[in-house]
Amino acid sequence: MNTPTPKVGIVSLGCAKALVDSERILTRLRAEGYDISASYDGADVVIVNTCGFLDSARAESFEAIGEAMAENGRVIVTGCMGGDEGAIRAIHPNVLAVSGPQQYQAVVEAVHAAVPPVHDPKLSLVPPEGLHLTPNHYAYLKISEGCDNSCAFCIIPALRGSLVSRPAADVLGEAERLAEAGVRELLVISQDTSAYGLDLRHAASNWRGRPVRAHLTDLAAALGDLGIWIRLHYVYPYPHVDEVIPLMAEGRILPYLDVPFQHASPPVLKAMRRPANQDKVLNRIRSWRQICPELAIRSTFIVGFPGETDEDFETLLSWLDEAQLDRVGCFKYENVAGAAANALADQIDDDVKEERHQRFMEAARQIADARAAAKVGTVVEAIIDEVDEEGAIGRSKADSPEVDGAVFINGETDLQPGDVVEVEVEAAEDYDLWGSLVTRKPPSRPRPGSLHGKG
Repeated sequence: MNTPTPKVGIVSLGCAKALVDSERILTRLRAEGYDISASYDGADVVIVNTCGFLDSARAESFEAIGEAMAENGRVIVTGCMGGDEGAIRAIHPNVLAVSGPQQYQAVVEAVHAAVPPVHDPKLSLVPPEGLHLTPNHYAYLKISEGCDNSCAFCIIPALRGSLVSRPAADVLGEAERLAEAGVRELLVISQDTSAYGLDLRHAASNWRGRPVRAHLTDLAAALGDLGIWIRLHYVYPYPHVDEVIPLMAEGRILPYLDVPFQHASPPVLKAMRRPANQDKVLNRIRSWRQICPELAIRSTFIVGFPGETDEDFETLLSWLDEAQLDRVGCFKYENVAGAAANALADQIDDDVKEERHQRFMEAARQIADARAAAKVGTVVEAIIDEVDEEGAIGRSKADSPEVDGAVFINGETDLQPGDVVEVEVEAAEDYDLWGSLVTRKPPSRPRPGSLHGKG
């Protein structure tokens, strides 16, 4: 008599870092013979990986736990909100187990207790690159855990701990396995990508017979040898970021920087406990674009921070107009339990936050629309994300999945997700482009002397 294969479902909330945590948990469980269920009904137990960064995220997490309890009843809670077990059990006392972020072993042990694994070598095989919750052609590559910054609005260090970087050889090994499995784009993530390796004092580790330092520049250069798209996220504007711009100009990594500037007014930045010399940042942006004219810069900002005056907000709008950022997101400030900013005076009314948010996003949209219009008549590379009966939808080098724009290629139904193509841009609006197919590019191959070589 065959024992049924145990099945695990997962609900993953929050940022890309949490998504990678979910992937690691599933990879471990799949290696032990568990199947992954896409529905509550088919799962023997459900894991909810929570987000607890904002009050709205906590509310979403509580709602997700409640839905999983109602639909399945056997629920394990983990993630950023898992550090507050009392709050979770006060609302959902019958969850099976609660653990905090990055506590992979605790989650696996809780699954074992709920539904023991079936030990069958035939069921214990997973691909060498592990399991992923993203489409097959792109994946997130997490290079470190935690954060050493002390931003007044943020509780990430309390939730996820201090900076812990992975050795460069460890990161590169994962990246190579993903590339060999057919991944065409790697999105490098962490809480603070620029700080990578500081905790290791940038110690080198041996990779393919050569030392590679745990340093952003060295890691980016080595990843660039894979011959696939490499995209950098959460890059704080430390001075050594200047060193990666030439790699972009050379085509080694994508000409894309995700830099969380947060604001531009010095008094607000000081209250946020953020670097406050935005005039110097503008000069660096100009320098970056001189070295790499293709560079696309994405950023996120906060409006309505406690004490933000009308003058501060106008300073932000003026700075944005001068910086001409390609991709911009904006949050209305909200208090987060445990954050230092909660105690600041002059909290801003919600209607003022809303008005400033609308004005800011309209200013950002106009900048993006003008920069997109300048691409009409040019040819851009795009990676295809999906294809339907109307055509293909992809992204340019300036577009990260789910947060930026898209490239629409009507009528091209024979393309496949992961194809890299050249598109002549015929129309543009806001963050999106429309065009016609010029050519399909063959899969890239590692460069001579790259990671696949002898080093």
